[in-house]
Amino acid sequence: MSLTELIRGVEDHEKTLTVFNSDADAVETIRAQFGDRNLTVTGESTPSGTPGSFVVLSKDDEFVTAASISEVLSDRADTDPEFAEDAYRPILDHLDETMFTSYDTEQMIAASREIEDRAWRLGKGELHAGFQKLSILSPQMDVYEQLASKEGLKVHAYAAPDTEVPDHDTDLTIHVERADEIRESWFVVYDGAGVDVNKCALLAEEREPRSFYGFWTYDPETVDWILDYLETSYGLIEQ
Repeated sequence: MSLTELIRGVEDHEKTLTVFNSDADAVETIRAQFGDRNLTVTGESTPSGTPGSFVVLSKDDEFVTAASISEVLSDRADTDPEFAEDAYRPILDHLDETMFTSYDTEQMIAASREIEDRAWRLGKGELHAGFQKLSILSPQMDVYEQLASKEGLKVHAYAAPDTEVPDHDTDLTIHVERADEIRESWFVVYDGAGVDVNKCALLAEEREPRSFYGFWTYDPETVDWILDYLETSYGLIEQ
């Protein structure tokens, strides 16, 4: 299985968020709130109209979790749309590996920074990031050299050759690869220094010019799979 096939597999398992006992405006608000997800939002009513307004998340017709509508409609004004855990609790925990659609470069950078920041704060483990091309990696070298300056953090960057390998003074490892999936994929994967609760990953592909489709995950098995795939598939290294 390739990175692209992993994205397709996640895409094929769409979840459903059912809004119970709420008016059409509330349903539309929630649908708009999750509009950049591979998530179907529907509205229904219980026969008795109780216990008030709530939402149910399901996958393949199986119950996943439920929450009050007030929790889902919490104020998002001070949060970014990517990795904004507090804005979606307790639903977001169960939306792990839910697809996002049509993220632009700015949104992808913001999402990537969340994972990079976690690696920086913990200061150990391994961080692997795919930049598509060396010319895209070059403007990010200051950030990645800073990350690589952490003594306990090993940092790997992957890119296809379209220019010279950027000069660097740190232990940043640059993998120069010609594979199509490296050219087309944007990923940031952190192994959490071996601690499952700290593991996280962002994986997306460029399906249209500078428009990305993919998912993020906090599932340790998925993060481990991506890391194992990268480490076994790409061995050509420039330092």
